[in-house]
Amino acid sequence: MNIRLTMLTAACALALAGCADKSEAPAAPAAAPATEAPAAAAEAPAAEAPAAAEAPAAGAAAVVADCSTTIESTDAMQYNAASIAVPASCTEFTINLKHTGTMPVGAMGHNLVISSQADMAGVLADGVAAGAASDYVKADDARVIAHTKLIGGGESTSVTFPVAKLQGAGPFEFFCSFPGHSAMMKGSIAVQ
Repeated sequence: MNIRLTMLTAACALALAGCADKSEAPAAPAAAPATEAPAAAAEAPAAEAPAAAEAPAAGAAAVVADCSTTIESTDAMQYNAASIAVPASCTEFTINLKHTGTMPVGAMGHNLVISSQADMAGVLADGVAAGAASDYVKADDARVIAHTKLIGGGESTSVTFPVAKLQGAGPFEFFCSFPGHSAMMKGSIAVQ
């Protein structure tokens, strides 16, 4: 039953993403011809470069300064970074999460949760059971290294945590625990 609920929620979220801000829509049509017809991609290699530039989450690293970073999330279920490199010189690290979209928290809410990659599926399942009132994070979940609250369009939040929590049984991931979002909204976080 939980799998059906998760799949239904994911389908609804993807449908809502299709209704998102049209200023982000050009990235999808540019990518579609490249996957549908390899010959068309060979004829117009220059068309692929702008599509890659419009999707910063595809491999982009977060900008880190003074033991903190800002990650942006959108109505199109994307973070603007796919990795966070935490400097080994930091004892604490702060992640500021900014929702640059316009949709309300109930329709397209985002948070940022950190756990080991191995624990991610369990954290997500328990988060769905915990519900929106708990920011889709089980209370006192020892597998969760840190998490922000759930925010809607135009809102911001932050979380500060000890860097020592990222040293151990990794690799570690950051992800959105809103049901269905983690398929597109996740990345790696590591101390370097």
